[in-house]
Amino acid sequence: MASGHCTTRSKYPVADLVAFADAGITTFDCADIYTGVEELIGHFRKRYRDLRGEEALVRIKVHTKFVPHSDMLPRIKSYVERVIDLSLRRLNQERLDLIRLHSWEYQDPRWLEPALWLDDLRRTGKIDTIGGANFDTYHMLEILNAGVPLTSMQVQYSLLDRRPARRMAAAAIEYGIPLLCYGTMAGGFLGDRWLGAPEPTEQLENRSLVKYKRIIDDVGGWDLFQALLTMLRQIADRHGTDIATVASAAMLERPGVAAVIIGARDLSHLASNAAISSLALTAEDVDLIAELLAEARQLEGDVYGLQRDGQNGDRTRKW
Repeated sequence: MASGHCTTRSKYPVADLVAFADAGITTFDCADIYTGVEELIGHFRKRYRDLRGEEALVRIKVHTKFVPHSDMLPRIKSYVERVIDLSLRRLNQERLDLIRLHSWEYQDPRWLEPALWLDDLRRTGKIDTIGGANFDTYHMLEILNAGVPLTSMQVQYSLLDRRPARRMAAAAIEYGIPLLCYGTMAGGFLGDRWLGAPEPTEQLENRSLVKYKRIIDDVGGWDLFQALLTMLRQIADRHGTDIATVASAAMLERPGVAAVIIGARDLSHLASNAAISSLALTAEDVDLIAELLAEARQLEGDVYGLQRDGQNGDRTRKW
């Protein structure tokens, strides 16, 4: 399954979202901290209901996030409800389909409280389901042990960043928590554009590329990365598709993975995004990828650990 991560770079974003929904991509990922995106999806939902009717609107699911600031923990109950009410108004919903909690840091012993208050709002009917985003395995289990029924976990997971395979995937399977993967294209690095390209030496154009270039360096460097792209291109040729589609479809083969989250900037990405879930890699394809990746180094730590270290002050490993 592929779901869309909504951005606002299109000239006609609502019309583009309608086209994605009509093509079968009916789950959209956003967040309260993505400026203007919840409002955009709210406008889209109204437009889709007008065009396709109430029954069609029921198929549209929105995953949004709640990312509390640590300085709000002393008054977290009222803060949680206020933010959820704001998301409901923006999205034009009476109940959120799924709210995904992310926590910037774990040092404050009250880090768990937002999950408990979200669950309280679930019981009152403002939230249908609760998920997590970028929790490591230990803290995911802490949320579950507190009685909060997590229904999914969003993680960075790709052929380059395989940290979820270390512990998270097994725990997710055991507790019935599907993994929803972002970063499967490594910010665009896992695409035909970079096949045969020289290693970049100048400043990359955005933080996402900087992050994924560091991952490439850590797992084996540019030569190994180019070998992986060459392999993916050969597989793509056999299936009549492109590298990015193969890279994302390969993650759907991983244990515990239920869906990949793909950037949906405009209609130019519609055909390739829709093709991901229909691409069936062969056993030979999977074995070839695994054989090549056996030469790669594993990234350190659990899910999101290196990024979290950077956010909390370890500037030597800022991701």
